[in-house]
Amino acid sequence: MSSLKTPPFSLEGRVVLVTGAGGGLGKGISLAFARAGAVVVVNDIDALRIQSTIDEISNVGQVAHAALADASDEADLDRALATAESQHGFIDTVVLCNTAPQRSVPIDDESWDYHQSMIDSFLKTPMVVTQRVLPQMKKANFGRIINITSEVFEASEPGSSAYVAAKGAQIGWSRSAAKELAEFGITVNTVAPGFIPVERHKDLPQNILDGYLASVPAGRWGTPEEIGWAAVYFASVEAGYVSGQTLIVNGGRTPH
Repeated sequence: MSSLKTPPFSLEGRVVLVTGAGGGLGKGISLAFARAGAVVVVNDIDALRIQSTIDEISNVGQVAHAALADASDEADLDRALATAESQHGFIDTVVLCNTAPQRSVPIDDESWDYHQSMIDSFLKTPMVVTQRVLPQMKKANFGRIINITSEVFEASEPGSSAYVAAKGAQIGWSRSAAKELAEFGITVNTVAPGFIPVERHKDLPQNILDGYLASVPAGRWGTPEEIGWAAVYFASVEAGYVSGQTLIVNGGRTPH
């Protein structure tokens, strides 16, 4: 997948699928992969959001492909990826960044429907996407699976039991998959961001934002693209001996 002529950590010639790439962290991750030289397959359930990400990737001179699909739906995903593969070839890397709408409520008021939406986002989607790309990865004896999790699992955030539980399941799935797939040259890792305000957080009270920022030793907010660069590292050929790991990116807030 690389040669002596390829600069370290370059993703030239690589094809990367990013789910939930229409905004927020997913868009920043997509831009980081594009800047590293990859063709980015931009997945989301909203065509306008996909186009916004593609436009930004085009502005940095890189190639992107729209994959409009619910990534937890096998048939929908297969249709979208088949089109991408016919144009760009083997998808060697997947970054799972999609999420259902989140909320913070006490356990007393929680519903199983909301739990299920978290499980579908953070456990079903990684399984469905991985099953779709795994045959080609095994055939190539190379692949990268990167789950975007969260610092909340380590922090055991109160009021977010469904989200924390699903993120814990996602991390556990990743660790098990890392051991199972290592013999095929496939690594599985997770990037766990701290709280990084994006458009879906626009209505949060200012005191919540100020309180979190005060707890960050770096003294500033992280950016979606910084999460992307952590994922780019895991995707690189140079990180081929790193698997089953979680990299927490939160400006020094850890350990909790």
